[in-house]
This record gives sequence, C-alpha cells and structure tokens, in this order.
Amino acid sequence: MKISAKVLSVAEEAICFSLIVLFVYASLSKLLDYENFRTELGQSPVFTAYAGAAAPTVLTLELLTALFLGWKPARKWALLSSFILMVMFTAYIYIILNFSDYIPCSCGGVLQRLGWRDHIIFNIIFVIIAGAGFYIVRYKEYEDFTKTYNL
Repeated sequence: MKISAKVLSVAEEAICFSLIVLFVYASLSKLLDYENFRTELGQSPVFTAYAGAAAPTVLTLELLTALFLGWKPARKWALLSSFILMVMFTAYIYIILNFSDYIPCSCGGVLQRLGWRDHIIFNIIFVIIAGAGFYIVRYKEYEDFTKTYNL
C-alpha cells in the first residue's frame, strides 16, 4: 500500500519537531541545573566513575541530535540517533530500577516530576516515535529510488 507523500512529510515534520522540543527542553533544563545533574549522575551506580565525562556528553548528544533533526540532509541519522538515545535512556532507567539500591534522577524539568513507571512509558513512546520517523525517512528514500529507476 502506497502512502501519500504529503502524509509522510507531515508525519516526518511532526516527529522531528516533537523530538527537537524533547531534546532541547531536556538538555536546557539539565544545563540550567548542571551541578545537580552531574551530582546525580555521579551517585548513579552505572556512571559513578564517569560522571565527569558523562554529563557533558549527554548534553552534547541531545543538543547535536536536536540540531541535526532540523537539517534535512542529516535527518535520517538524527532520527537514528534519537532512537538510540531514547533506548539507552530507557535501558538506564530499567537498570537503575531493577539493579540499584539508590535511584538517582538526573532528568531535568517536568520529566523529573514523573514517576518511574510513567517515565518508562514516556520514554517508550518516544522510542516508538523516533523509530517511526527513521522508518518514514527510509521509506521515502526507497520510494524516491524506485521512481528514479522506474522499478
């Protein structure tokens, strides 16, 4: 079944916009309370030894991903990056909840106020959104390829 190019484009833009808002909001809220963010990461059993490097790395990855989501030539890779980041954030929460005595929250802003179950559901929704965005971009590339070569 062929999907309208217009529908795919609107869906792609909506997905990218929602991911840009998510990553910019999350990174800016962490940046505004950077010392708390870094301290919470340092108390995490996963990142204790690496908190000094992990904090700026997470912020940089979130901001670069948001930037590249807005740039069409890099969008496919930014959507893949979004998918991978959201899977990693979700896995981190799962690991902390199931294998740690201390549960730090290094999220920022409104996300910090979510319960852990809600946070995992929120992350899974964005994993699906990012995956769908990547699929849409790849589908559009396939459609363009088949039109170009009359396949």
